Amino acid sequence: MATTRIVSLKALVHGVSAWSPHSQLLLRSRTLTSAVRAYSSATSPPSKAVVYDQHGSPDIVTRVTELPPVEIKENDVCVRMLAAPINPSDINRIEGVYPVRPPMPAVGGYEGVGEVHAVGSAVKGLSTGDWVIPSPPSSGTWQTYVVKEQTVWHKIDKSTPMEYAATVTVNPLTALRMLEDFVTLKPGDTIVQNGATSMVGQCVIQLARLRGIHSVNIIRDRAGSDEAKENLKKLGADDVYTESQLEVKNVRGLLGNISEPALGFNCVGGTAASLVLKFLKQGGTMVTYGGMSKRPITVSTSSFIFKELTLRGFWLQRWMSSDKAEECRSMIDYLLGLCRDGKLKYELEVAPFDDFHSGLEKAMGKRGSQPKQVLKF
Repeated sequence: MATTRIVSLKALVHGVSAWSPHSQLLLRSRTLTSAVRAYSSATSPPSKAVVYDQHGSPDIVTRVTELPPVEIKENDVCVRMLAAPINPSDINRIEGVYPVRPPMPAVGGYEGVGEVHAVGSAVKGLSTGDWVIPSPPSSGTWQTYVVKEQTVWHKIDKSTPMEYAATVTVNPLTALRMLEDFVTLKPGDTIVQNGATSMVGQCVIQLARLRGIHSVNIIRDRAGSDEAKENLKKLGADDVYTESQLEVKNVRGLLGNISEPALGFNCVGGTAASLVLKFLKQGGTMVTYGGMSKRPITVSTSSFIFKELTLRGFWLQRWMSSDKAEECRSMIDYLLGLCRDGKLKYELEVAPFDDFHSGLEKAMGKRGSQPKQVLKF
């Protein structure tokens, strides 16, 4: 049906030779737009995707396969994916341990950036070639073509570096919300965090610095820790300590002229969480957003009774599901602006989609400590 419409529209254009050149050009332009929309209401191209049919270790249960074309309905947008990261939460979904999981069989991935390939007949505000991200994030980004309703997609500035556009939501937005949602911080205040070399940790350092807030950062004892310290200080970290350096009775003496932290972030658990608590001032708050060590948080009785510490948790997906789509998109635009201005950056490694399992092994820690893996399609 779409082909018939295109042919008839071409015939119509050729029949206006007596019109002015401007009128002919205008009609041809409108005809081309109509023709593209008519064609796009058919189907997407076949898509190469990372699929899993059961929960388990991602390097075992995932496979790269070709999916058939998908119908593009009138309110749908077909997006050719450009890049998508491998986040710890992606791995947890495949393992079956994440609280919210898509029904199986499922396509992996939760965030990313793509280019509009085709639009449904009722879509307005998006055109072929626009860059978009799913906002809030949406499952199934580890594939070459994604078809979803227009409401899923948020148009972004194409001058944004691709790898930053692909990764802006889950980690940078987590850092921003944690800095703003729990304690009212003012310039000169201090935060403390473990997992400082993580993407969230790197973003916390830079976003805090932009607000005039000091950061005390804790990293693991490992080969290359001195280099990691220098890299974090280049991002704006005030102090960086390995866990073994904090095996002292009174950590306050390490702060110098920096105030005691009012807010702490924990993504590790176990001993690393206890170190964050040691730094917090009277009445301070520790926010937990991850548990990489898979060890429980242990809090001394005195921390509760005498320091009156507060322990909170943060889960970005719950925050985004609480009717905050527009606010979320506004903050993403803010963060992407910082990326374009060079004020927000983090360590990434681009992995070709055709070599997916190599990038997956790095993301799972099977090849030692590695930067965030970003699949490029």
